[in-house]
Amino acid sequence: MKKVYDFIKKCGTYYLATVDGDQPRVRPFGTILLFEDKLYIQTGKSKDVSKQIQANPKAEICCFAEGTWLRVAGELVRDERKEVKKAMLDDYPELRGMYSEDDDNTEVLYFKNATATFSSFTAAPEVINF
Repeated sequence: MKKVYDFIKKCGTYYLATVDGDQPRVRPFGTILLFEDKLYIQTGKSKDVSKQIQANPKAEICCFAEGTWLRVAGELVRDERKEVKKAMLDDYPELRGMYSEDDDNTEVLYFKNATATFSSFTAAPEVINF
């Protein structure tokens, strides 16, 4: 999973896909955290993306760097613990103007039952399950 985290961190921006009813929704994200051997993302509970994840936790992220792309598909699970919210915000201090580990809006979610696939045009896919 560290390889997955390191690649996403290197990319900086990844794209998160969720489902809104029967309509796919994709948007850029930039927060990623490896905490207690789980891969986390962060958003706000007031956002549509949070509502979509709560209605259907199946999601996928995709990012690209240096001729390789990564797709991570799985279920996103909300974690309400203050310590993981703090760890995320400590990694992204620029978000502290909008979020706090003590507010009711900050949401961190980890991937469960996930499959990460590294792909390129020059090598066979590499699959990591977690």
